Amino acid sequence: MTSLPQHFRLTADQQDRLHDLYRHLHAHPELSMQEHKTAALVDERLRACGLETFACGGTGVVGILSNGEGPTVAFRADTDGLPIREDTGLPYASTATGALEDGTEVPVMHGCGHDTHTAALLTVAELFAGAKSHWSGTIVFIFQPGEETAAGAKAMVEDGLWSKAPRPEVIFGQHVMPGLAGTIQYAAGHTMSQADSWKVTLYGKQSHGSQPQDAVDPIVLGAHIITRIQTIVSREIDPRRAAVVTVGTFHGGLKENIIPASAEFTLNIRTFDDDVRGRVLAALRRIIKAEAEASNAPEPTIEELYTFPRNYNDPAATAAAVEALRGALGEANVSEVEPLMGSEDFGTLAEAIDVPSVFWFFGGHSEETLASGSVPVNHSPFFGPVMEPTLSTGVEAAVAALLSRVGA
Repeated sequence: MTSLPQHFRLTADQQDRLHDLYRHLHAHPELSMQEHKTAALVDERLRACGLETFACGGTGVVGILSNGEGPTVAFRADTDGLPIREDTGLPYASTATGALEDGTEVPVMHGCGHDTHTAALLTVAELFAGAKSHWSGTIVFIFQPGEETAAGAKAMVEDGLWSKAPRPEVIFGQHVMPGLAGTIQYAAGHTMSQADSWKVTLYGKQSHGSQPQDAVDPIVLGAHIITRIQTIVSREIDPRRAAVVTVGTFHGGLKENIIPASAEFTLNIRTFDDDVRGRVLAALRRIIKAEAEASNAPEPTIEELYTFPRNYNDPAATAAAVEALRGALGEANVSEVEPLMGSEDFGTLAEAIDVPSVFWFFGGHSEETLASGSVPVNHSPFFGPVMEPTLSTGVEAAVAALLSRVGA
């Protein structure tokens, strides 16, 4: 049982509406920066609660709830889905489709729990709008598109988010994860890593497979590059500092007896601080260029696909938020964990105006699922959080953190 004030506890009717909203969002996901129907629903719900709203960053929506003198705080939820075919078997499973940038039609699923975040934050807005005599200040509710592509937070900032909304003293955010439903996990300081993604195109000289002397083989070149770049973390980075370099795809050639003219691979790089990031990226460029020269090949082309910023929890703001979370959910249900190598663009919102931010994780699985030995993780076609106590925990955690700043 939550220890939140009575006016901020979910009634049975409110919980039913929360569940209905979640089912709808889960069944109707939209791809990143294409969340038009989701944005319309969010705007309608916020306006129905009496909030002022404005569109921001394309398909982003911001709601402002002002209630007299007091602090200004912000809370962010992300709204986009993923190009995944859902295989959860849930009665409200998604059968939606969408189109990638190149026009390819793909299945779409809320495979990362953003439907959970959106449903919870809309319910939080309803609770605060209905209990104005029990808090004072201003809350900025941010419903951000495009988290999965690192485009959304950047788009909102560039679209004048902080010239249109009042500047908060802190920004909160949360994410459902494959932990025990009803529990919260957090890290102080570095919370989630920076991420860079590249596409590297290698150039060679095409020839018949029987005449390698007339070719420059981009596949062999790629094999040498991919092997050597694995030494960056093991031999160039202090082992006390974290970094991950992953080659996610490799494409080259069309037939087994033709040495192709080109090949390409994609890279994903995870780091926690700018110094390590700079070292890794510089080493990658050096190795890619040097191996091409060693193969007598033209210099490869490097295309930067996207960059996720660091997600850093301000220690003082985190300590205050954790105290509120433990007070609301119980000491045993809130625990500190090591930083995650996953990435989020949430940090962009706070860094743009140099204010602290706090981001935590709430579990979405039952004890039975966690004990099964086969736990669906985020981005899996089987990722389907149990509705309760997952959703209520998301609501209660957000309410507790906000009340710690604007509570009467």
